[in-house]
Amino acid sequence: METSSGPEIVYLDTNATAPVRPSARAAIAQAMDRYGNPSSVHRSGRDARALVEDAREALAVAVGANPAQVIFTSGATEANALALHGLAGIRSILASAVEHPSVLAHVTAEDHVPVDAAGVINLAALDAALAVRPGPVLLAVMAANNETGVIQPLAEVVAIARRHGALVHCDAVQALGKMPLDMAVLGVDSMALSGHKIGAAKGIGALVLRPGLEAAAQSVGGGQERRRRAGTENTLGIAAFGAVLREIADIVAMAPRIAALRDHLERDLRTRVPALQLFGADGPRLPNTLCMALPGVSSETQIMALDLAHIAVSAGAACSSGKISPSHVLLAMGVAPDLAGCAIRVSLGWDTTAEELDRFKAVFEQVARKRAQAGGTPRSLIGSGA
Repeated sequence: METSSGPEIVYLDTNATAPVRPSARAAIAQAMDRYGNPSSVHRSGRDARALVEDAREALAVAVGANPAQVIFTSGATEANALALHGLAGIRSILASAVEHPSVLAHVTAEDHVPVDAAGVINLAALDAALAVRPGPVLLAVMAANNETGVIQPLAEVVAIARRHGALVHCDAVQALGKMPLDMAVLGVDSMALSGHKIGAAKGIGALVLRPGLEAAAQSVGGGQERRRRAGTENTLGIAAFGAVLREIADIVAMAPRIAALRDHLERDLRTRVPALQLFGADGPRLPNTLCMALPGVSSETQIMALDLAHIAVSAGAACSSGKISPSHVLLAMGVAPDLAGCAIRVSLGWDTTAEELDRFKAVFEQVARKRAQAGGTPRSLIGSGA
């Protein structure tokens, strides 16, 4: 990836935001010529409205939903908030302990459902929590974790929720484009999605509701989105989102290639740095995500060293204004705070190459060796090289 200010960057932070796909760029350029307000009744307004509705249809097709139940938002953070506070009659909320901060910000620690050491929600604990909660309850369980890539057993979660009369909200941001998604098959009541995670524009997302379910607007003052979200629609962002969604089957089809790259990377790293700690690797994961820790070397140190070599990775969710602290996800999995503070996330994209991963491996091994030579890392961390 070329930049305007320096050497080529190896971009391995796709879970934070994906490179913009060519179809999204083209859709934005074309939408710029449809400058009417989508709520206006004249021809220019109707032209803009057509872009919005075409994208709404594309999103519905992509996740097996009804177009009328798609609410465009500014992103998944707003979509999560709309679900958590807009669904009628909800008395309490439960959320898995590894949810994205945009979900956990709306609950207290007492509302967390624990996960096991693999990062999978504890179904017995969920059953017990729902049994004593005053209903109706809204349960928030993500499809796949943004930090570890761990996929949650949504079918089992939904079955337990139904026995207790609870609704299920699913943050499916990371799953979209990396695994098949079908609301009818999953059985969830609502789903949050984001455009920039799949190569569309930043600043666009959606909340999708099952038929018969409604959400009361949290932003008011206009009748947009069937009076469920006030404000002029982000036509450019919606058009880009729709363009990428129309390619979603092809994007999902890339998963085996990306998984093979990730698995090869993981095997090589285990050989080069034997004491490397991997998280969430023993169960179903997204094909592109690798969460790992280099004991004795802080996340910040690793990220800075890699960045100096023009390699972009991250530590945890990229939603904390650049702040690096031990991952709440890893802590919920029972990882010791010191080790959690040494974790980084490597997330591959649709355009990641084997050559880029070779560059990453070489630099990462160099980081480990330098720390060992400086006495900051046990020499047992370093393998014979490869």
